Amino acid sequence: MAPSTPSTPHRAGSEGGSPAPTVAAPGSYNLEDVIPGVKIFVRKPLPNGQEEQRKAEVLSTRPKPKPSAFAPPPPPDAPPTDPKDDTEYYVHYVEFNKRLDEWVGGSRLITDKEMEWPKPKDEDKKKREKVGKATPGSATPTKGTASPRPSGSLLKKAATKAASAVGKAHPLAKSTPKGKVPQKRKGKDQPGLDDEDEDGEGEDDNASVDADGDISMTGSQDGEGDVDADGEIDLSGPINPQAAPKVFSKKQEIEKLRTSGSMTQSHSEVSRVKNLDKLQMGKHEVETWYFSPYPIEYAHLPVLYICEFCLLYYPSFTQLKRHRTKCTLLHPPGNEIYRHDNISFFEIDGRRQRTWCRNLCLISKCFLDHKTLYYDVDPFMYYCMTIKDEYGCHLIGYFSKEKESPEGYNVACILTLPQYQRKGYGRVLIEFSYELSKVEGKLGSPEKPLSDLGLLGYRAYWQEKIVELLVNSDDEISLEEIALKTSITHGDIMHTCQALQMIKYYKGGHIIHLTDAVLEQHRKTMLKSRRSIDPKALKWKPPVFSRAQLAFGF
Repeated sequence: MAPSTPSTPHRAGSEGGSPAPTVAAPGSYNLEDVIPGVKIFVRKPLPNGQEEQRKAEVLSTRPKPKPSAFAPPPPPDAPPTDPKDDTEYYVHYVEFNKRLDEWVGGSRLITDKEMEWPKPKDEDKKKREKVGKATPGSATPTKGTASPRPSGSLLKKAATKAASAVGKAHPLAKSTPKGKVPQKRKGKDQPGLDDEDEDGEGEDDNASVDADGDISMTGSQDGEGDVDADGEIDLSGPINPQAAPKVFSKKQEIEKLRTSGSMTQSHSEVSRVKNLDKLQMGKHEVETWYFSPYPIEYAHLPVLYICEFCLLYYPSFTQLKRHRTKCTLLHPPGNEIYRHDNISFFEIDGRRQRTWCRNLCLISKCFLDHKTLYYDVDPFMYYCMTIKDEYGCHLIGYFSKEKESPEGYNVACILTLPQYQRKGYGRVLIEFSYELSKVEGKLGSPEKPLSDLGLLGYRAYWQEKIVELLVNSDDEISLEEIALKTSITHGDIMHTCQALQMIKYYKGGHIIHLTDAVLEQHRKTMLKSRRSIDPKALKWKPPVFSRAQLAFGF
């Protein structure tokens, strides 16, 4: 194949000519030929001081921003600026998590290696048409679109029907006349048991590292289905009401999480670049992951300073310091409904504290790719978890909940801030949401679809509670009794048992079979020191809203 020229990509798809090469040979191009859509090798600095060459896709370009008036002056011994860095490129590292996307200067691009040109438009069109074909058991996409977006109402109906369909259609629901589910605790000495995949999913210790839900776990607040860039519907939100949830192994889920790590609602949002680099909250400086709709005046600041109590944002530390001399808020502006040790929960009405809740959503949007609503906070209650020290109550994470949810969701959106992740706080947030459901006397479930991290976190919580209840129960226990004691919906219980391969056929009926691997994993989990919710410390009554209070002006 002959070496390509800079004008090659413009001839792609032209009729009557030879097909354009898809790869540019090393040395046949320069930085002026690097356009959005190409894949080129980039130098990536590593924490150990070394660097590696990674293949990355260029999503956007821009001239190097001029230093802001609030930015500190460069040190006198700073090296001179490379002329190649006058243009910056926003790159996504191929086969790496999307939250690692970043702006890089031209000096980090490697031009002595091959570069892959963007695919011609006709190939993309054929791919979209192929993805757009309806398949049995899947939603029918709109003709000519790459990413079908089911309406929110249809998805909500589908999620409701899916949970009931699983409970009705699955043979476990009809295994015994009284609805009792016999349980077997030993997996190797029971005759007649199906030995398929005896070890279940519990042997991979590395796969359960993130299973505490310590990283951001989300459900879409606007109720719309999430579709990835290839037009495939997300694994955790079944659109077909008659289809049971797909079961993926932990290895598959973690691999999908490692390579994607985001949930985009439209194809155009894939190329959306983040506008902030870092947030300064108290003593923590956090790198942002995704785009957040802060005012454009704050887009190119090296650091955005945020008051960790009132959540107002400022472009310079001087302005934040001046604000802190006037700000008297030392905790979230709501009612404290739980306090145990140094952990507290505050209940905040989105209608009464619009500004604070909107600022909270702006922060969470930096770490949730698919969150779209940040201004419409009136229909939600916000439950914020804080940790107390001598300076006040510092925000750890939160979850939002609809004031009136016809589908019975107990969580609309949930997040643990990055500086407090991998410390067990995500599990505490999940457990607290179910404690509220127990007080309400209802079964609860997070709003679907869940993100990959959310699915791992919730499945780990469901597994722990279900297995703990079965181990401590000496008699037969029904699916209904499990749901009433844990406030977990029937559909979530069935999905967890299927994912762990705990459902077996035995003597003409279906039983919940605790394998040795599941019991061993549960034993290791119980040995860990972890935080938990003390129900006695919860002082809360379910809020009651009048008809006028539920009228949000739309």
